[in-house]
Amino acid sequence: MHPLQNAEFVLSVANDDQLPPPGAPEIAFAGRSNAGKSSAINALANRTRLAFTSKMPGRTQQINFFRLISGALVADLPGYGYAAVPQDLKRHWQDFLGRYVATRQPLVGLVLIVDARHGVSQLDVNLLASFLPSARPVLVLATKMDKLTASEQRTAANAIAAGLAELFPLHSTQFRIVPFSSTRRIGIEAAETAICDWLQLEPPTPERTERGTKEKAPRSRGVPRGPKRPA
Repeated sequence: MHPLQNAEFVLSVANDDQLPPPGAPEIAFAGRSNAGKSSAINALANRTRLAFTSKMPGRTQQINFFRLISGALVADLPGYGYAAVPQDLKRHWQDFLGRYVATRQPLVGLVLIVDARHGVSQLDVNLLASFLPSARPVLVLATKMDKLTASEQRTAANAIAAGLAELFPLHSTQFRIVPFSSTRRIGIEAAETAICDWLQLEPPTPERTERGTKEKAPRSRGVPRGPKRPA
């Protein structure tokens, strides 16, 4: 199945006490502002405006929850690192999001949106440092691949994988890297397969293009294991 299709908005929350009661599994989408998070959600949902794509990135100041037809929830986290907002509000966001990804019991996986042209940012690293100790999986969508040549796409995906392996050698098996483009729909099937696995759903059947052949795209890849630590 296509896990995000037919998703419906449920609520927006700005504080811990507004979060929905634990129960249904949740998948969080996170990323730096302007990395293409809203576009990725819309592409996976096959909708144009399920997640709002602002002309002024970083203005979303709440976690937006969407209900999937499976009953699971998608949590669209505020984009970080762009909005010109007061420092106390930024700290509130950082603390709130850090607590959410670190301690939220129904959270089964994190989809991290990374602009393939720029790689993993320090703010991405900070979020991962909060999330990875939970031992839950991370799907990294390396977005905007349509803006790169085929050779540049491979180089960008390999660089993201290598960087994460170096930064988090003890958590390398938790990552899956998927080259992605919302405009050319690169990586849709691979992303849906990963999300279906998290939610224990049947994966989507392979789709074909108008010419009858599957769209070619760089293969998704895991992060290579880091060197063993000395005993």
